[in-house]
Amino acid sequence: MRNHGSIYIITAYISTSLLLSSCSLSSLKQESTVVPVPAQSEAIFEYFSYTGNDDFYSENPLQGMDNYYNPVLPGWYSDPSVCRSGDDYFLVTSTFSYFPGVPIFHSKDLVNWNQIGHILNRKSQLVNMEGQKVSGGIFAPAIEYNPHNSTYYMITTNVGAGNFFVKTQDPFGDWSDPIMLPEVGGIDPSFFFDEDGKAYIVNNDDAPGIPEYSGHRTIRIREFDVKSDKTIGKETVIVNKGWRPEDKPIWIEGPHLYKINGKYFLMAAEGGTSVWHSEVIFRSDNPTGPFIPWDKNPILTQRNLNPERPNPVTCAGHADLIQTKDGDWWAFFLACRPINNSFENLGRETFLMPVKWSEDGFPYMTQGEDIIPLIEKRSGITRNNNVTFGNYHVKDNFDNKELGMEWISLRGPIADLCDINDKSGYLTLKCSEVKSRDKKTPSFLARRMQHHKFECVTRMIFEPQENESAGMLLFKDEEHQYFFSLNKSGDDKKLSLIKIGENESESELASQTIKSKSLSIDLKVVSKGTSFDFYYSQDGNKWVELTKNVDASYLSTNVAGGFTGTTIGIYAVKE
Repeated sequence: MRNHGSIYIITAYISTSLLLSSCSLSSLKQESTVVPVPAQSEAIFEYFSYTGNDDFYSENPLQGMDNYYNPVLPGWYSDPSVCRSGDDYFLVTSTFSYFPGVPIFHSKDLVNWNQIGHILNRKSQLVNMEGQKVSGGIFAPAIEYNPHNSTYYMITTNVGAGNFFVKTQDPFGDWSDPIMLPEVGGIDPSFFFDEDGKAYIVNNDDAPGIPEYSGHRTIRIREFDVKSDKTIGKETVIVNKGWRPEDKPIWIEGPHLYKINGKYFLMAAEGGTSVWHSEVIFRSDNPTGPFIPWDKNPILTQRNLNPERPNPVTCAGHADLIQTKDGDWWAFFLACRPINNSFENLGRETFLMPVKWSEDGFPYMTQGEDIIPLIEKRSGITRNNNVTFGNYHVKDNFDNKELGMEWISLRGPIADLCDINDKSGYLTLKCSEVKSRDKKTPSFLARRMQHHKFECVTRMIFEPQENESAGMLLFKDEEHQYFFSLNKSGDDKKLSLIKIGENESESELASQTIKSKSLSIDLKVVSKGTSFDFYYSQDGNKWVELTKNVDASYLSTNVAGGFTGTTIGIYAVKE
């Protein structure tokens, strides 16, 4: 735990329905000095720990209890969307091809967040995920509360199936199966529920006719009938190209519609998801337009700042606005924190900033050379000890009835590959013939990397057979991975670091023969930001270096591309 500073925070990941539909249930781990013997083709994991060690947090401890760190959700929590009902705030982010889909967080004050589940926690809600790349799947979920029928809606795009929404009257419980919207094209749909009871869907879609240039997109609107759960009438193009069409702006997307002081505001991202990313805003007297852009757009960006500035925040955009019960406005948005102004493995993270208002009545977060602060203040709140930001240590002993919500798998549940023994509490993974580079569901449990500098440790009990490997996997996508694994080498075992690359290529970066007959081995990965170090221990005390200074940029978006951040976890495979 930690006090007012930033040193040790226990992340509030409390399990519910889980995830993987998932591993079998367990009782509390029984105290025992006996090392369990894994069945053939199975690897047992006793624990997995994660410790964040970023310099910024240790060098800049928070002072007042109403201060917080940005990002409020560090690591790959992209495309945030937020809604309020009374005193309750709910926030969701993208998951792409990971399962379960769309984490949902709850807060009473916008700063202290607790994950309460995943909205898409059943396979029936995530169809056609197999065959999609990791950056496919679920794009940009948007959550809204409709006070006219006391119902929460989450609408999103499944790249492999189309646009759909789910709904519930209890956001702490289960959500409906998908209700498809085949007439709504493009991506990034969101709901707007007007004061008069009418409802609308806004979304990104193709240019009308032939696109004039690459990245020429539109924002469109359709009315929605909440009784039949269907759209009404024809769609209307309300933005073509972007806020300055003469400049040929690219990729207007992620739209949200609001009604503020009798005016309708349409806010959208523009400029693509990299360093030119921004947020722009338009205003109208009617929900279907015409919408007039603010002449001081963009209302959020960092693209014009000196790239050599200290602790840069980049790629800011894809925002959502929320008004508190007291009437003030705040913005959640995604942004990145590159290390040494070059690359990052953390993906696009969720930031929180207060909204300002111009004299002519437009909301904005930044103007000119305003920087996004890494320390911000929300007066009147008290920061809890279990906040989601800053440096923290968390250890999963696999001794609860369900896995913590930080654990995710690829494309579907892995109940047939994963088990938590109800007597010992150890987690077991079966060696699967599905590989981490396949567009299927491998025997892989992952969590997000949330710090540039961190340390992960696990204890594994494994007797590999021919062509079997198990250990820790650092995963960016199908073609950018590091596998820290134990495998069989003749009559001995061998510890290896394998670089997994394009076209199913694999190269061994380091290896060490393990002659011990012990079934137990500890594995440790230390991230120094720009590089990784790999260690092992056979006695649980002395760490032995396998290799150091392995290039971390290989797992970055700068090298690999894509929309996700990098994950790390446990993996078992049969080649």
